[in-house]
Amino acid sequence: MHATDPMIEIARFLRRLQWTALAAGVCWLLWLLAPVLTPFVLAAMLGWLGDPLVDRLQRAGRSRNVAVTLVFALMSLVLLLALVLLVPMLERQIGILIESLPRYRDWLVLTAIPWVEMRTGFEISNWLDLAHIIELLRSNWERAGGVASTLLGYMSRSGFALIGMFANIVLLPVLTFFFLRDWDLLVDRVASLIPRDYLGTVRRLASESSDVLGAFLRGQFMVMLVLGVMYGVGLWAIGLDLGILIGVIAGLLTFVPYIGPASGIVLGVIAALVQYGDWRHVVGVLVVFGVGQVIESYWLTPKLVGDRIGLHPVAVIFAVLAGGQLFGFLGMLLALPVAAVANVLLRYAQERYTHSKLYAGEHPSIVLPDQPARVPVENDAE
Repeated sequence: MHATDPMIEIARFLRRLQWTALAAGVCWLLWLLAPVLTPFVLAAMLGWLGDPLVDRLQRAGRSRNVAVTLVFALMSLVLLLALVLLVPMLERQIGILIESLPRYRDWLVLTAIPWVEMRTGFEISNWLDLAHIIELLRSNWERAGGVASTLLGYMSRSGFALIGMFANIVLLPVLTFFFLRDWDLLVDRVASLIPRDYLGTVRRLASESSDVLGAFLRGQFMVMLVLGVMYGVGLWAIGLDLGILIGVIAGLLTFVPYIGPASGIVLGVIAALVQYGDWRHVVGVLVVFGVGQVIESYWLTPKLVGDRIGLHPVAVIFAVLAGGQLFGFLGMLLALPVAAVANVLLRYAQERYTHSKLYAGEHPSIVLPDQPARVPVENDAE
């Protein structure tokens, strides 16, 4: 070994320490600015999702500004149609739910808990003190109007918070338009700041991350939309008053493995028992979700999403919960994209490790039967 090797190792360690400190500083800054960054992150994601369509229109002969205007108009139209169709429907469903709350309370007290007590032997009603809980819920429900008026008065007095909320709503379409228009320029500027020795590796990882994220997010959105419509229409067809609301909830939660269908089944079964009190409609709920899961598993997810993201369901659930705990709504919004990129980086780190001297040992000529052949890494600058 050369005499300068220890110095090279120290310099390499210091470089890595600097990058670690920079990453920690960025995370701390994100934590501080999470409420402000939410519209920017949403707009950036919408701009990134719409950029391939803009590029395709450009290749067809249209200018960048015309392509951006067409894509932005299409995205705005889709959002407007969703609001016009979905909001009144959900409003009616929530009204039905509020009117049905006494029936759900009676079913819980008179049917569900006695049934569980009879089969398990546990005195749940004595343990929970249901009379006190029901009285507490009733009193709080009666005071809901006073709480709402108090909250409204606070929001009207807190002009800064109200202005901030409306500013975020107004900013979102404006920011989305600019991200769509300048996305390629932003990518080129970021690429120009990357050290030349690492440019090939960064390009490779960025391209792989973009492909994984694009396939996952666009596909997952379509899966959520199709399943939400399918569950809502199916539950409405078997006669559930709250079928559309339950279908929308189950569809929105589909991106979290097992949570979406499980929550939909539980809510659907409870709604069927409260509304009809028979097992025929419960079987109908199970059939709706069973058919939906078969279609998702064997057609929707393989066709629209695939397995390119490579995240285990436990990792997805952990990413969503950890993101929400650390950064609130912004963290939940970024959880899956960050997890997907982290998975790409971990695969790259594993590749580097299996081709390193630490893994191969002092006798690299000895190769295990199942060890993959070495893949040269472009622009190795460690």
